Amino acid sequence: MSSPDRFLNVGLLGCGTIGSGVYHLVKKNKKELERACGMPVGISRILVKDPDEPRPFPVDKKFLSTNSEEILSDEKIDVFIEVMGGIEPARTFCLKALKSGKHLITANKELLARHGQEIMEAAAENDSIVMFEASVGGGIPIICPLESSMGGDRIKKIMGIVNGTTNYVLSNMSSSGSDFHSALHEAQKLGYAEANPQADIEGSDAASKLAILCSVAFQVGMSGEQVYREGINFIRPADLANAAEMGYATKLLAIAERDGEEISARVHPTMIPLDHPLAAVSGNFNAIFVVGESVGELMFYGEGAGSLPTATAILGDVVKISRNIKDPSVFRRPYWSNPCRVKSVDELTTKFYMVLEVIDRPGVLAKIAKVFGENKVSLESVVQKGLGGEAEIVLITHEVVEKNFQAARSELLGLDVVKDIPSVIRVESTEAYEGQR
Repeated sequence: MSSPDRFLNVGLLGCGTIGSGVYHLVKKNKKELERACGMPVGISRILVKDPDEPRPFPVDKKFLSTNSEEILSDEKIDVFIEVMGGIEPARTFCLKALKSGKHLITANKELLARHGQEIMEAAAENDSIVMFEASVGGGIPIICPLESSMGGDRIKKIMGIVNGTTNYVLSNMSSSGSDFHSALHEAQKLGYAEANPQADIEGSDAASKLAILCSVAFQVGMSGEQVYREGINFIRPADLANAAEMGYATKLLAIAERDGEEISARVHPTMIPLDHPLAAVSGNFNAIFVVGESVGELMFYGEGAGSLPTATAILGDVVKISRNIKDPSVFRRPYWSNPCRVKSVDELTTKFYMVLEVIDRPGVLAKIAKVFGENKVSLESVVQKGLGGEAEIVLITHEVVEKNFQAARSELLGLDVVKDIPSVIRVESTEAYEGQR
């Protein structure tokens, strides 16, 4: 590996939206980057699938190559930046770079959420540094604060809006009253949602990001598969209106808590009190709310995606590597090999919002109350909407063990007076929030 004493050579793996943004900022902010790193920085090789592919920012074709072997074996390169996305061939390329003693910066949340332990172990074995600030929250600095600024505190809880697509969709539905499919189509037209938004809408993207946050914050190795997830495709405009009437905003939240040596980690739609800082985060913005045992509450807010915000986070990692390149052990993460017990969602305690479509006749509420009582579910509020043969009952429970609530839900569906339960959304209680203060 070449000495970076006078120049830091960077190899770029991928040059799409994010990669071309990195190339653009390295050129545009050349002086600022050199001052921060203490040495000049330049991109010397770029691996691409198609040199002629259109890119958001122009790239000099003399740096482009489709030959992965040629670039990965280049002795002059000190740091590889992986912005390809997906698992393969990104995993193979990253491991090969690390085993060659190169340092690595990646924005690939799916790769880290699935193969983080393998990546960190390969880095430790070869005295390489791995940085991944851009893998969660785009341009929002969160990994470094969790690892360094809060490194002397015990983090109790993380709660965040970490997917801009779903936040835009829910914000649009809430403000305009449009249905889910119309709001999603609008997000796609504006470029806030992919042509295939499944990973966003179903919560997989947020689950990968939460796994990375848990690994760093709680010093364990967590995978995305360990995170419970639900998507937003069942949310109705009426649910958002009901939530607003009751003093809540509805968000797709990634929530993780430490309970002794156990961790709970979940991604699902959540009604959150309007006075909570996350409730005001709208559009395609992201925000991550962190509670430390000693520092208390912190919130990190900004653009969670996009070419230049994400590229900015990547260049921040270039600066960190340049300052620590002579002592790679600073960024070893042996904790990524630590196992952890993740609680089953059935063990968790939360409040629930529920809508029941019922036949409007005497004794309905009594039958429903009996089912809840037998399953140890108590009700905080109950509102009946509609008159005549059919009606909706909108309710919020007190905090209840998930398995008890789900048992009650199943029994309610079996009642002759209940036609359907179109909506169930978890509620982040005001009491739980105030308890963190």
